[in-house]
Amino acid sequence: MITMTDCGHSVLMGNHKRNWQDTDYVLSYFGKHISGARRQYHNFVSDGIPLGRRNELTGGCLIRSLGGWTAVNRSDIKERNIKSDERILGDSDFVDSLLSTANERYKRFHKIRRLGFDLEKTAERVSELCSVEVVDIFSRSRQKEKVTARSVFCYWASRELEISCTELARRLNVSLPAVSYAVARGEALVRDRGYKLLVE
Repeated sequence: MITMTDCGHSVLMGNHKRNWQDTDYVLSYFGKHISGARRQYHNFVSDGIPLGRRNELTGGCLIRSLGGWTAVNRSDIKERNIKSDERILGDSDFVDSLLSTANERYKRFHKIRRLGFDLEKTAERVSELCSVEVVDIFSRSRQKEKVTARSVFCYWASRELEISCTELARRLNVSLPAVSYAVARGEALVRDRGYKLLVE
């Protein structure tokens, strides 16, 4: 049986803590301040309870789509070499792709840490790429080049260094939603301009 603790609800509500679970990103959709966001999230969950269990949204979607484990154990399906993971909703190719990506990200994270990248070193790299001073990245200036640099910094800090949005909001003295928007902008900038944190 899956409990609210298993699914991460207790972490979002602040009753438990898991360093790997990014609660800030989820809660940023419900409010600017943590206490208000938790209240709104709780209301959202409460409103959904009367809808009951929705099988299409629970783990092992691929297994269900094939007719359950009984059907999967049939020899004609076994021979298809199905890749599955009950934590992931999707077909075999999608599951395989997602697990491969997760493994690559794990290896990259440790490579980045081995090379000494932290917030300060990342800010220095962004400073070089965007031609701004490091202090400008941590300022609240709305000048275009400084917003660009801050966005790239937030994206790399969040996705490459796995720094929580709460910590970034504290360091930059901005709100959680502002960090979430900056991460999204930074992702587009890195992609469009071909910026790389590591010089390969």
